[in-house]
Amino acid sequence: MGNQFRTTILLAGMTALLMFLGNLAGGRQGMLTALIFAGAMNFFSYWFSHKIVLKMYRAQEVTPAQVPELYQMVSDLAKNAELPMPKVCLIPKKSPNAFATGRNPENAVVAVTEGLLDLMGPEEVRGVLAHELAHVKNRDILIGTIAATMAGAIMMLASMARWGAVLGRGGDDNRGGGIGALLMSMLAPMGAMVIQMAVSRSREYLADTTGAKVAGSPEGLARALEKLGAASGRLPMHDANPATAHMFIVNPLAGGGMLSLFSTHPPLAERISRLRRMGGHTGGYQNSESASSRDQGGQDFWDKLER
Repeated sequence: MGNQFRTTILLAGMTALLMFLGNLAGGRQGMLTALIFAGAMNFFSYWFSHKIVLKMYRAQEVTPAQVPELYQMVSDLAKNAELPMPKVCLIPKKSPNAFATGRNPENAVVAVTEGLLDLMGPEEVRGVLAHELAHVKNRDILIGTIAATMAGAIMMLASMARWGAVLGRGGDDNRGGGIGALLMSMLAPMGAMVIQMAVSRSREYLADTTGAKVAGSPEGLARALEKLGAASGRLPMHDANPATAHMFIVNPLAGGGMLSLFSTHPPLAERISRLRRMGGHTGGYQNSESASSRDQGGQDFWDKLER
């Protein structure tokens, strides 16, 4: 509930920032115009973005005959999570990663790269898939769309307020003065971006927790994140689009220092630490993987897939 509450607070903060900028830019009319426009853009994104993203990364839907073990694993986890069976896609990239998309559980897609299957053993693949199904179960795609709508509206209002300050016009209440309005119009988009990234990070923590319950153990996902962290520098996804970075289980983009403030993902070390602290207290679901499969190499798993 902590992450859910944090998400609510962050979205409330974006709403307050939106209302403030709406008044600054042009009163209620300016706020309503920007919100409607941003909402229309994100409505289109909500309904069609999954097709765009899958095409962007050349993801190909696979059948049970092509990848029986992977498909069965997704099917078992979907049942554990009480979700409809999603579509399963393979991405022809050696960089290890995965994401889920789709506007609702009935239209969900889980996509993994070939590189992830090369790198991971069965229990680790299971942990990654459970994390992605957790995003579907927690409606994170919808929440991400709401956050993007708010951020888009804030950026549009900030631009309107900036021009209003330059031209000497304000909203219903011009108490801040031209310089103050100009300053706020410059800082507000940065604030909206930070809040949007914070929403994304909060949902990643929640997906880790839910995913551990769906898989039956946090250890597979913890080990998968360790491997992903070690491999991200060696095998980066050079052609990853920053606009889709938040969708992946780990950030496909390199960046550190001040850039971490704008990261869509929490630090891997913290995610792994939280999972390890969960220990054996995931509750609910039981892991169907036998203990003997814990240390099998990813290549053995990949070799079994009938491509």
